[in-house]
Amino acid sequence: MDLGPIGMLLGAMLLATSAVLVRIGLVAPSLRRSRWSEPLTWTGLLAMGFFSSLLVLTFIRDLLLAGLALMGSGGPAFDHDSALAVPLLALAVTAIGFVNARRLARIKRVDVPIAGLPRELDGYAIAQISDIHVGPTIKRAYLNAIVNKVNALKPDAIAVTGDLVDGSVQRLAPHTAPLSRLAAPDGVFFVTGNHEYYSGAEQWIAEVSRLGLRVLLNEHVIRRRGEASLMIAGVTDYSAQFFNPAHKSDPSLAAAGAPDGVAVKVLLAHQPRSAPAAADAGFDLQLSGHTHGGQFFPWNLFVPLQQPFVAGLNRVRSLWVYTSRGTGYWGPPKRFGAPSEITLVRLVPG
Repeated sequence: MDLGPIGMLLGAMLLATSAVLVRIGLVAPSLRRSRWSEPLTWTGLLAMGFFSSLLVLTFIRDLLLAGLALMGSGGPAFDHDSALAVPLLALAVTAIGFVNARRLARIKRVDVPIAGLPRELDGYAIAQISDIHVGPTIKRAYLNAIVNKVNALKPDAIAVTGDLVDGSVQRLAPHTAPLSRLAAPDGVFFVTGNHEYYSGAEQWIAEVSRLGLRVLLNEHVIRRRGEASLMIAGVTDYSAQFFNPAHKSDPSLAAAGAPDGVAVKVLLAHQPRSAPAAADAGFDLQLSGHTHGGQFFPWNLFVPLQQPFVAGLNRVRSLWVYTSRGTGYWGPPKRFGAPSEITLVRLVPG
């Protein structure tokens, strides 16, 4: 379809607007004292999500038009109608994605079969939350609702598997305060994700510890049920060594010094790609996040380029790996085809 000068001008304006709004969305959170920082952040990040879908749908339309042209099909009417459909579809996907992202994450129940599981540990439950990304658009009220829902599950233990924040302790401490209300008989545990290292990992480790969570830095704890014992271990983020060499992720070190006869070994590791090393270290189950399940199309297609798993329960030799789609979101407030979750993992006999 010939756009003509008016169409070309509108296209150029749309491109310029997208560049400006996306940039605003990324830098506006740093305008701490400006009353415009929050509305500018929302506008920019919503625009990021919209233009992402617009780009993808435009590319799909171009491929479709090229295919129809090769087959001698299509025509001006289809060109016109499809050109109108693309922004409308992008807007619809963005609106649906916004609703999906902002609603409270639903409970996803996962049973993990463990061979030789002692009777005392049958049904042992760990509530996992991951990738909340408290920051530009996720604030105290959002996290408070998550905490309420997790506590209502009454799990034996709670695991926070990284990427809790996007920003400094100074700016976000009031919004992460609800974490202090998380409670479980065997403890609440935290491991670092890559975004903690972008945001000052040492300061966040201190703050999370102050809130009452046990931060596991390549270490473990032992919990008992009668005569049976269970290990909950945690490693630093897979990429932590690039920010702090002393934080190099090491599943073997996390399991070192464990007493004999531990029936089940659970590892908390932010990224699924820790799994081969966790299997080598003798763990039975790894709980991870990081991927967001792709968050929205087409980014789910690119996750396998970096991670062995996108979401769900998978196997690496004798190790079960559960990858959460995340409890919050990153960047655009948008989820499409990858719903957020609060995961309740139960150990059952295998």
